[in-house]
Amino acid sequence: MRRPVRISLLLAGLLACGGCATVSDAIDAMNPFAASGPKMAELTSFTPTVEIKPEWRASLGKAGNYVLVPAVVGGSVFVADGEGNLVRFDNGAQAWRINAGQSLSGGVGSDGKLVVVGTPKGDVLAFAAQDGKPLWQAKVSSEVLAPPAVGDNGVAVRSGDNRISLLDVADGKRKWIYQRPTPSLSLRSIAAPVFSDRYVFAGFPGGKLVALALNNGGPVWEGTVALPKGATELDRVADVVAPPVVDGRQVCAAAFQGRVACFDLGQGGNLLWARDFSSAAGIALDGRYLFLTDDNGAVHALDRSSGASVWKQDKLAHRRVSGPAVRRGLVAVGDAKGVLHFLSREDGSFAARYNAEGGAIAAAPQVVGSGFLIQTQGGGVAALGVE
Repeated sequence: MRRPVRISLLLAGLLACGGCATVSDAIDAMNPFAASGPKMAELTSFTPTVEIKPEWRASLGKAGNYVLVPAVVGGSVFVADGEGNLVRFDNGAQAWRINAGQSLSGGVGSDGKLVVVGTPKGDVLAFAAQDGKPLWQAKVSSEVLAPPAVGDNGVAVRSGDNRISLLDVADGKRKWIYQRPTPSLSLRSIAAPVFSDRYVFAGFPGGKLVALALNNGGPVWEGTVALPKGATELDRVADVVAPPVVDGRQVCAAAFQGRVACFDLGQGGNLLWARDFSSAAGIALDGRYLFLTDDNGAVHALDRSSGASVWKQDKLAHRRVSGPAVRRGLVAVGDAKGVLHFLSREDGSFAARYNAEGGAIAAAPQVVGSGFLIQTQGGGVAALGVE
């Protein structure tokens, strides 16, 4: 029996294949021993239009070959590292720090009451948000690379074999599991499931976005973000590997070697629009625009109602640019050199730049307060204010 193969996205590739202009470039980016690959764009000088000031900073251990995403709940920030450390900060002050006793590969997920992380062995570990006390441990079918989604009705976990499990918040017992056929070749995904109303949204290999019923895990509707195409299995990789984004009546997602597409939640998942893009880094939405990082490292703004192009910033080519975050008129993206770039929401021009400590910024920045939060692969954590 032929088993599916998952392309191993280590530090260079899991971050979004952000510098990948072609499939072969993508494989080079995923291969830590590759000597070739597109040359990163040099940064040019500009006159900043806003001032970025660190509000607080902290240091944890390295993430290793994983991408760990902080969880922000109000003024609290939950951060993990690959060495098993899990820390809560309240407005920058450390509230508690524990060690999970094993390496961590997926996280952090939190609703302010429960904090959940995953391990390379498929263990799901839950702790009390108040004091870090261990509450329960569960097992899923393979490694956990994506942050678990935590809600009142369960903890949704994506395992490395692209199964979605819903666990009981009280004791971690499995409530249901969803699995679907997987192409023979696919990317390892750090796309967390997303709760919205009665559904759990998740992207899958083959370019699919699926709405699962929260009560039983049954598929309610399935949207096609991208269709695999090409002569070889490698060419036909078209996976949704970044989290979908739900806002109002829209749910949007992007696919590697595919498209970005938005669907109408009120019309049973009808396709609203789609544009050809290749993105494994992800998207962000605000009231007017959809922001997207493509696999060449360019950042785009699209009209969220029609998909029409508004602007494109292409001066970060091949810098393995993270997914975007938007706040206070700025779009923030990180890169493999540990630089956080702030772009104008209106025209994509450079507004500011911040050099982080601790190496690559792999995960998309998080919004915290009136600014942004980043975690580097080397363990640097910083909350940044905008003035």
